[in-house]
Amino acid sequence: MTQIDFWHELGSSYSYPAAMQIEKVAAEAGVEVRWRPFLLGPIFKAQGWSDSPFNLLPIKGAYMWRDLERVCDSIGIAFCRPSRFPQRSVTAARIALIGHDEGWGIAFTRGVYTAEFGEGRDIGELETLARALEQIGQIPELVVARAEAPEVKARLRADTEEARCLGIFGAPTFVTEDGELFWGNDRLEQSLRWARQRSLA
Repeated sequence: MTQIDFWHELGSSYSYPAAMQIEKVAAEAGVEVRWRPFLLGPIFKAQGWSDSPFNLLPIKGAYMWRDLERVCDSIGIAFCRPSRFPQRSVTAARIALIGHDEGWGIAFTRGVYTAEFGEGRDIGELETLARALEQIGQIPELVVARAEAPEVKARLRADTEEARCLGIFGAPTFVTEDGELFWGNDRLEQSLRWARQRSLA
């Protein structure tokens, strides 16, 4: 089956609606999704940014929050602006990597996004991550401890470096099998069409 890589940052605002609908939309298009969590912080830093561009450019940031509210409403998911943005997402990303290996990564990722942008919780707090893990039947203490393993940390660094080498500069980004990049939640359908058309060519 044709595959697309869904590169997402757990602290990314627009990755939230993408994560909540991509499996359904991709299935309808006949495309398989590979979930690829990574960190935007190191990529922003390499570009000379000390913060999210939505904070560095307040006018753009104000637009983003209102736009995100509209996007969430249009697909029927809750929206609650978190009090702090961006949030520390490194532990959540490490846990997601473990989860994707074991079959519960999508459910965990959606739970994290819902907590952050649907309920306004702080995903940098272990209590928030523990709640997301408990909701999918995982034991928080065991999973969080595993997320601190050197090999998991190294894997997340390697995946983030892979994203940078691919030319990814924001999230979500969808990468097709032929290496085409589509940035932004509003490019989800276009990326799936591209992937499908290339597989039929």
